[in-house]
Amino acid sequence: MNLFLELLLFLGTLAFSYLEAFVKLFVPVKRKSVSGELVLITGAGHGVGRATAFEFAKRQSRLVLWDISKHGVEETAAECRRLGATVQTFVVDCSKREEIYSAAEKVKKELGDVTILVNNAGVITAADLLSTQDHQIERMFEVNILAHIWTTRAFLPAMMSNNYGHIVTVASAAGHFVTSFMVAYCSSKFAAVGFHKALTEELSTLGKDGIKTTCLCPVFINTGFVKNPSIRLGKILEIEEVVEALMEGIVTNQKMVFVPSNQRVALLLERVFPERALNFLNKMTNVKFDAVTRQGSTQ
Repeated sequence: MNLFLELLLFLGTLAFSYLEAFVKLFVPVKRKSVSGELVLITGAGHGVGRATAFEFAKRQSRLVLWDISKHGVEETAAECRRLGATVQTFVVDCSKREEIYSAAEKVKKELGDVTILVNNAGVITAADLLSTQDHQIERMFEVNILAHIWTTRAFLPAMMSNNYGHIVTVASAAGHFVTSFMVAYCSSKFAAVGFHKALTEELSTLGKDGIKTTCLCPVFINTGFVKNPSIRLGKILEIEEVVEALMEGIVTNQKMVFVPSNQRVALLLERVFPERALNFLNKMTNVKFDAVTRQGSTQ
């Protein structure tokens, strides 16, 4: 096909896509059931991971919960059982590839194929780059992105074989927008968003349309991991509203879930506004939190 015809085809596809998106505004979204699915959630001992486990338990999913804290993951499991779910727990340090692979083998051998994988485990250090210790930088990348890759490699083969499954990447607004005093964290979350996008594209190329992907990108959440966060334009999110948006994204197979949803507008503005205007807008937003800062060299 020559270039002119391809251009006409693109314009036709573009017009149809806009029409399709408009029609979908008035058509109820089809929701899938997660009842009976084997759902594995990392970082399930607290925060978003714990609340996500509760939501899957309410929907009669079978749960596999991982966390580095035995006490935390057992507390989550107890509540999930009270909600009527069957639960298995594993103490796993997601910064260690060997622990991930070992626990994954036990899950597959004892419980079967994981059909929904929620890569939620994450760590954060709020400090300027020179104040962030080497081991803190390494751990953020080990947990925030490498763990996603190891768990996906462990459970993807069965999903590929069955052409069925759902992989959830819990990333952050920091995977799209940068914030001072979070250089390493933002870098790891940009990597997580990139992992989600690349994996989604690869699955499409391989024709595995039965495997769905969802990426969650919230702004600051009231979890206590960042001290005294505040934002002038917007608000600090509560865990429940983030998990509500995540579950809606999963059951409707949304690829990217922004919380709040107006981040889509901010992304567009970042692409079209001049640098001076963006700098002014960032000052208006005025994101603040307690961070360790210092001047000097790491040498």
